Amino acid sequence: MALATARHILVDTEEKCNELKDQIANGADFADVAKKNSNCPSGKSGGGDLGQFGPGMMVPEFDKVVFSAEIGSVEGPVKTQFGYHLLEVTSRS
Repeated sequence: MALATARHILVDTEEKCNELKDQIANGADFADVAKKNSNCPSGKSGGGDLGQFGPGMMVPEFDKVVFSAEIGSVEGPVKTQFGYHLLEVTSRS
């Protein structure tokens, strides 16, 4: 089974998500942006780190990105029932 590690930032609007993605693209640190902006507890505790997980452990929209995106690229906005996410795959095996 494939396993991945990823981190994410969760916000309420697509606009906010795009704004944060631009900040990261312009050199802002993903973990710092997560700590300051993410609505998910993972933002404050680990800079958005979700740890390791396999297919089916996250919502389908997440899985699709996490198991296909290039490692290290920041993907999003990804809309789920929780809001809008920026996702960064940190490893995959």
